[in-house]
Amino acid sequence: MPSNRAILVIAPSWIGDIVMAQSLFLSLARDEPGVSIDVVAPGVSRPLISRMREVRNFIPSPFSHGELALGNRAAFGRQLIGQYSQAYVLPGSWKSAVVPYFAAVPRRCGYLREWRWGLLNDVRQLPRHLKRSTARAYQGLADPAVLEDAARLLRPSLRIDQLNQQRLLRSLSLARDGYACLAPGAEYGPAKRWPSRHWSGLADRFAAQGLQAVVLGSAREQLLAEAICSKSNSAINLAGKTDLADVVDLAAGCRIVVANDSGLMHVAAAAGRPVVALYGSTSPEDTPPLSASARSLFLGLSCSPCRKRVCPLGHHDCLEKLTIDRVMDAARALAVV
Repeated sequence: MPSNRAILVIAPSWIGDIVMAQSLFLSLARDEPGVSIDVVAPGVSRPLISRMREVRNFIPSPFSHGELALGNRAAFGRQLIGQYSQAYVLPGSWKSAVVPYFAAVPRRCGYLREWRWGLLNDVRQLPRHLKRSTARAYQGLADPAVLEDAARLLRPSLRIDQLNQQRLLRSLSLARDGYACLAPGAEYGPAKRWPSRHWSGLADRFAAQGLQAVVLGSAREQLLAEAICSKSNSAINLAGKTDLADVVDLAAGCRIVVANDSGLMHVAAAAGRPVVALYGSTSPEDTPPLSASARSLFLGLSCSPCRKRVCPLGHHDCLEKLTIDRVMDAARALAVV
């Protein structure tokens, strides 16, 4: 019998984490068919969450990242009283648990962090060795067995809008499977970004293989994308010119995506295309692309993963020394060039 329950999820702020949260949504929908899942998340993520079939309603968070605003959070929560039987709080912050508490959700589940006893009444302890395994941690709130068995992890899978994809390809004069998407940005900081000259060289190497390079990114990454395209003979700059729904459809139509460890890398993996993911200050053991058609490149230097925003040694060798040839070899291993 279909469920008539409604569940509230307080989602994280980072795009990659929102993609990985779909593992939880998939688990809930699998175990309780018909359950209604509503998600509170930053407004910028609406186009992305709209591509998750399991989600009933997107509720835009009125709070900026890092904003405390306890009174406003309490008032926001009171507007939701009586609507949900359970809530999952994915961020680890104390303030993230305020909304479901004031919404009087009977069961409020999340991991033990920042003294959230009381605000949460179903508090879980995440095993230390999984503290950076984001997707498994999220799914584990509904499916604890995945914390012991990684094979149980449900991979994110985003819905593709075929009509929008056709419109985009037509407007950009691109052919399906005739282009490569490059995602050179990383919101976290420069220590996660492959050098721009490598991206320019990669774009031209793809062009020599008959693939048009398309550079994706947010408006904040326009200057980075311009620098890459100015040194390439062929790359198209779409940074800041697409929303996340367009990125999903463009990624789904390409032959390969190359990306730093970033939100767009997770979007691309969930769009179902081959992905080469580049790691420097972070590790693929923590947040790999959740796809069977992916390769993660990581040099594993003695100084990495440092998990810093900026290289503390000043040389950035973990990505400087990751060559274009290595990326092309990974693309060949995925049988895309």
